[in-house]
Amino acid sequence: MKNKAVVLGANYYIGLSIIRCLGTKGIHVTAIDYSKKGSYAFSSKYCSEILIAPHYKKEPKAYLDFLIDYSKKQEFRPVLFPSADPYVEFVDEYLDILSKYYLIPQTKKGLYSKVMNKDSLARLAKEHDVLVPETIEITDDNYIENVEKYLKYPCLIKPADSASFVAKFRTKMFKVNNRNELLDAVDKAKNAKLDVIAQRIIPGFDDHMYTFDAYLDQNSKVTHWVTCQKYRQYPVNFGASVYTTQKYVPELYDIGSKFLEAIGYKGFAEIEFKKDAVTGKYYLIEVNVRISNLNTLLNKTGVNMPYLTYADLTGNPEKPFAVTDDTNIVFWYAYEDLLAVRNYIKTKQLSIGKVFGSYFRRKACAIWDIKDPKPAFSFLKNKASKIFNKTTKKS
Repeated sequence: MKNKAVVLGANYYIGLSIIRCLGTKGIHVTAIDYSKKGSYAFSSKYCSEILIAPHYKKEPKAYLDFLIDYSKKQEFRPVLFPSADPYVEFVDEYLDILSKYYLIPQTKKGLYSKVMNKDSLARLAKEHDVLVPETIEITDDNYIENVEKYLKYPCLIKPADSASFVAKFRTKMFKVNNRNELLDAVDKAKNAKLDVIAQRIIPGFDDHMYTFDAYLDQNSKVTHWVTCQKYRQYPVNFGASVYTTQKYVPELYDIGSKFLEAIGYKGFAEIEFKKDAVTGKYYLIEVNVRISNLNTLLNKTGVNMPYLTYADLTGNPEKPFAVTDDTNIVFWYAYEDLLAVRNYIKTKQLSIGKVFGSYFRRKACAIWDIKDPKPAFSFLKNKASKIFNKTTKKS
């Protein structure tokens, strides 16, 4: 393994899962973050090198120079792994420069951003006959009337740029139940200078959410894929996966592979779909263009997405493979799942018995790994410290 792997971001479990997936293959993994505080993935025994860099958003030029300087010191170009959307946005912005120093699966500048942006993604999907939830542009003069005529309440106010929206509001979207809430949500977004759209809510509980996780080679052909079904998410109903099972759904391959190949996509992608509880049709909700939070689950089913990326870009691609049965393995992010369960039960969406019964499955944990326990202890220490500080301030 001559090429090193560089993972951007160590303060969340996605970065940790990338580090483990590569480290267990004997690859030298360099983890980079802007602070050691909260970066519990640094504790992994699979971290070969830990670096503190300038902040990617506060000092983008310094951050770019840092990455270039690091690569120049290496004998072979490292493979670059952004672990969160803001890092992907940075890589996409400087793709022409970074691709001279790093191996990056995507070669077309702007495609990452185009797929991440809700407006442009919806247009792309429609061009390729993929269903997306009905949408109203907030920029339309009569958007209120259109929302009430075509979408009805409740509906969603969703950002074009999810990363910036989440950073500002700590939620992925606003659910609005009437005109006043609609106006309030739009005003909040406008004041934050963030573009949003109004979107119909596809009927169905959270277990109607599915994912198509795929790797596409440098010819934009799907070589590996897995499909999954969500059970619970946090925040409930419109959040990220906290309890999700691998579930073989061939229809998602038919839709997802055709779409990703048609747009010339390369590398890892995860398409989130929602199955309409009334019609049974699958609607494209969003696309994650970086390794997703289900990475530990995918790896346990036999599809190591970070390693597939590394092997493909370093000239040793793995043989095509797909998970075409149900393994019954579930992804579990225990910390947020407990928060989610409390809300599901409180709102009577789930019973205690149903939740309890769901836990008797083989699990792919987000943070805990008996072979690499230190990150979990670092995570718990960080959480305990935050709780203590909050308690002290209140006192």
